Amino acid sequence: MTLFGRDSLLTSWMAMIVDSDLALGTLQTLARYQGTEVNPVTEEEPGRILHEVRFGESAELSLGGGGRIYYGSVDATPLFVMLLGELQRWGNRRDEVDALLPAADRALAWIDAFGDRDGDGYVEYQRTNDRGLENQGWKDSHDSTRFADGRLATTPVALCEVQGYVYAALVARSHFATEAGDATHAAHLQARALDLKERFNRDFWLEERGWLAMGLDRNKQPLDALTSNMGHCLWTGILDDDKAAIVAAHLVSDAMFSGWGIRTLASSMTGFNPISYHNGSVWPHDNAICAAGLMRYGFVDEAHRVMHGIVDAAAYFGNRIPELFAGLPRDQFSFPVSYPTSCSPQAWAAASPLLFLRSMLRFDPEVRHSQLHLAPGRVCVPEGVRHRLRRDPVRRYLHG
Repeated sequence: MTLFGRDSLLTSWMAMIVDSDLALGTLQTLARYQGTEVNPVTEEEPGRILHEVRFGESAELSLGGGGRIYYGSVDATPLFVMLLGELQRWGNRRDEVDALLPAADRALAWIDAFGDRDGDGYVEYQRTNDRGLENQGWKDSHDSTRFADGRLATTPVALCEVQGYVYAALVARSHFATEAGDATHAAHLQARALDLKERFNRDFWLEERGWLAMGLDRNKQPLDALTSNMGHCLWTGILDDDKAAIVAAHLVSDAMFSGWGIRTLASSMTGFNPISYHNGSVWPHDNAICAAGLMRYGFVDEAHRVMHGIVDAAAYFGNRIPELFAGLPRDQFSFPVSYPTSCSPQAWAAASPLLFLRSMLRFDPEVRHSQLHLAPGRVCVPEGVRHRLRRDPVRRYLHG
């Protein structure tokens, strides 16, 4: 019924290990609908990647009220560049991938011209009409963005994970420049990424709390609620190494980890509700990203706990993982409690186990350079998971 930009980009990333062509089709489709003009009704802006497209009769339900396409997403645009960079590393259809570079450059131009609304170096969101989404990150319900004491944020808001996506987008684009022999442009992009990382770790880290702020509000006050958003910052690599162990410990703490998965909001926060949409529920795709981030920084046992929790929960849903389920504690409930209106099947939930597989294998290709990093071993594959890897299929993968 609906094409979502953010959802399709993340789903394609997760499914890369089994079908990288899905990512190419997603990128080509979203590039066709990339914003070209400023329209406050649909929130279209030049270079912006859409939030959703509705078809047929459902077009009447479109957000913004301006037609079937709505652009109110703060993260789809940097995710577009991230996915293109990832597809480059997987090496398929080189000419078609490189043909999308102008769309990636328009997306980066949107980040500078429109995403950073106040010139502070961070990408923020604020809707331009009263029918648009109040919150434009993946937690897009009206009450999802808050302080630890329960107060809701005032926009514009700069979310922590969005800065991570922008960082990864700059790094990804720099690799294209390096490959093309444009050392000057590559160095410029790398310098921008490094500057963003340094400022981010200074402005978003809450030393007195020991975790990352969910975001910065209109007055640049840190949103100090303990949330799963910080797991995405592990995934993108924007977090400094010396802070990673603290974040990892919080993600699997009793307040955050229900036993079935990481909650969107810690149970210790005012406003926590285990059966809310974004304030204490468990989302499998969110957990898959957090697990990938934990593995990236070397927190293998923590990543395994997260993956095992979601896989165990799946058995109670007929092995068809739902969009989300309740964040009630496993030691009090012997089964994961359903969220009443959760979609099942749902794209990024269904793709989550594929990212689990990649994380367990530490599968990291650089096919354009004829390299494939693969380090499963006993330390990365949990007990009870049988695995076998033969040399010949890997050789065929690298050489077509």
